[in-house]
Parts: sequence; C-alpha cells; structure tokens
Amino acid sequence: MTRVAAIDCGTNSIRLLVADVHPETGELVDLDRRMTIVRLGQGVDRTGRLAPEALERTFAACRDYAAIIKEHGAERLRFVATSASRDAENRDEFVRGVMDILGVEPEVITGDQEAEFSFTGATKELTGRDDVHRPYLVVDIGGGSTEFVVGEEHARAARSVDVGCVRMTERHLVRDGVVSDPPSEEQIAAMRADIEAALDLAEETVPLREARTLVGLAGSVTTVSAIAQDLPGYDSTRIHHSRISHDRVREITDWLLHSTHAERATVPSMHPGRVDVIAAGALVLLAIMERIGAEEVVVSEHDILDGIAFKVAEDAEDA
Repeated sequence: MTRVAAIDCGTNSIRLLVADVHPETGELVDLDRRMTIVRLGQGVDRTGRLAPEALERTFAACRDYAAIIKEHGAERLRFVATSASRDAENRDEFVRGVMDILGVEPEVITGDQEAEFSFTGATKELTGRDDVHRPYLVVDIGGGSTEFVVGEEHARAARSVDVGCVRMTERHLVRDGVVSDPPSEEQIAAMRADIEAALDLAEETVPLREARTLVGLAGSVTTVSAIAQDLPGYDSTRIHHSRISHDRVREITDWLLHSTHAERATVPSMHPGRVDVIAAGALVLLAIMERIGAEEVVVSEHDILDGIAFKVAEDAEDA
C-alpha cells in the first residue's frame, strides 16, 4: 500500500483525499476525505477571470489541506485543477498561490483527462459485480462542466461540455446579482435548452445511449440521492452505490426548481454552499437520464479523487 494525497479543485468546491492505495488490486482505504465549498469559478463565465475573493477562499482551504497531508505523512501529492482554472485569464496567479502553499504545481487538466480520472475512480470497484452491467456511462456533474465517459474496463469515449450547476445558475438564474427565488418558467426553459444543446455536443463523440448502467458522480448527484432517501444528514455510506429511479429524480428536480432558497436550506442533508446551485445540477442529471432512457442512476462517492489517487500510487510503483 502506498500513502498518497489527491486534491481536486473544481469550479464550486475543492476536495482532498488522503488514502492508502494498492493500485493492482484496486484497494483504496480512506484516511481523510473532505470537501470545502470555495466557489473558485465565481463570475468566471461572465468576466473570464478568477475573482480575488474566490482565490483567497481557495488558498485558505489549501492551507488547511497542507496541514492534514503533513499530519498523515502522505508520500506523494497530486493537485488537479479543472474547469474554472482552465477558463481564467489570470490562472497563473492561481498556480503560484498553490505552489507557495502546497509545494506542487496544480495540473490544469483537459476535460478528457478529467473524464478519464472520473471513470477510473467510479468504476474500479464495480468490476465483477453481477448487479451492474457494462458498458457504463459515467457522468460527473461539476460546477462549470460535465464529463461524459462510456467504457467497459477502461474509458472508450469521453467528452467534457460546459454545463455545470454553477455555470447554469449564473448564466440563467441570476438577475441583478441575486439568484431568482424561485426561477421563472422562462429561466428554466432557457437553462434546459442550454443543457440539451450540450448533450447534443456530447453525443457527437460519446455513444451515450449504448450505456447499460448510468453512474452519477459529484455533489449535485449525491445531494439528490440524500434528498431521495430523506437522510437526516449527509451520510456517505448510505449514498455510495445508492440507486435513484428516474421518477424520483424528476420529482426532486421539479421541487428544487420551484422552491425558494429558504425551503431548500431546510433540507438537513444539503450543504449550505449547494442551496443556490442544486436545482441546476439536478436538472442536468434529469436531462441526461431522459436523453438515454435510464430507469435509474447508480450514485458513486468515488470519483475523480479516487482516480487521481490510483494514478499517483501507480506512478509511485513505477518510479
């Protein structure tokens, strides 16, 4: 087993995994897994730049994570940055700040690389199970983008498209700097049209409808699962590998789209940082299920972080 650390810095959140990993057997033992909402992508879709306050929130989380990594004695660290830092004009400022705090350069990966990591993390432990069937379609609904990957043991086709819970919320549901509470039918229709156009793009390169099992990743999907199960708090053990029917996803999405901020905030399993963006994320999930005719989605708590950790451990073995 190799002790490694992986950091995934996305548009909405930054997440840390410290784990003991055996890359050959697929065994991964969590030592510390946590998430901080930093909204690094705040305003990027509109301004093209990372906001100073968003950078500072992200750097504060990095300082916390540096202490945790040191405490656990991880041998290797890999820091992967996704959609927001790909899009930003001032990404160099972000890179310098991370290097100063953690001593490693953040890898601003492509959407295809992001998808490959997500597929590995989500499917490695599904191999050999008789209650799931290949090919898998892994969908990682992030803050700024959504990754689609179809594959069996390995990814066969992947595509990243620019729809995510933060990007869709900021683009369609914000008026005069405030999220509509609740959004109008016109706003919802515009958001849905954007998502459908993105699915058209994804289908140009990824055979979405070949999938026999839909695997959903990231905070929007896990939050929908928590709501579907009426959990009294966020419980990853109950959420991991839960299954949500299409009908239940539709019911939850409809409620989220037509509820107020105050109503959504009363959901005990809802992270405060997701209250304003969860409706858009749920709508992305629903649109995907409807596009491919999925009767259910298998929810995974293991995603890009786990894929990064497996890769770090493989590289350590090869070194």
